Amino acid sequence: MSHVPELVHRAEDLAAALRFERSSIPEVGRLLAALTASQPRGRLAEIGTGTGFGSAWIASALGAEASFVTVEVDDERAAACARLFADYPQVRVLHGDWHEVLPPEAPFDLLFFDGGGWKRSPPHQMRAESVRALQLVAAGGVVVMDNLTPEHLWPADGPTWPDALREFWLRNDALVATEVFTTPESSAILAVKR
Repeated sequence: MSHVPELVHRAEDLAAALRFERSSIPEVGRLLAALTASQPRGRLAEIGTGTGFGSAWIASALGAEASFVTVEVDDERAAACARLFADYPQVRVLHGDWHEVLPPEAPFDLLFFDGGGWKRSPPHQMRAESVRALQLVAAGGVVVMDNLTPEHLWPADGPTWPDALREFWLRNDALVATEVFTTPESSAILAVKR
């Protein structure tokens, strides 16, 4: 098993303290760290800080000239994460709705599009959220979405494949994208904007 940065352990402790159970899995954290390291001067962002687990992986891999901004709508979690990253000048935690506070920071070289229930929204709403997020990404920039259920685990009476999220992100001429397994039961989409 690869090294887990101390900051990640602190984010795990924060999740336990706040009883937050929706953090990304360690496999996604390692993926985020690797993608972050590929952007040594990049502008990186996350929608949905939670208690900072994904953010901690990103912050731990930031290059000296890179910057990272993460947005959390929940008051308590945003304040706790601002304290968690207080000693990391390249990291800014913004509190609020990403639609309102994130666009002035764009475009981003890496966007971890994580927070909220948008992945389970009706198709028209999911598409609108996806279009808006993609507008925040620079040409050549990468979008990461995690916590997806692979097709082989869908119930027989579930939605048709591909679902609206995969239809947008995997079959979009503006993107080069793939879905990767992060565990046998979980997958993520990586999409590069043309």
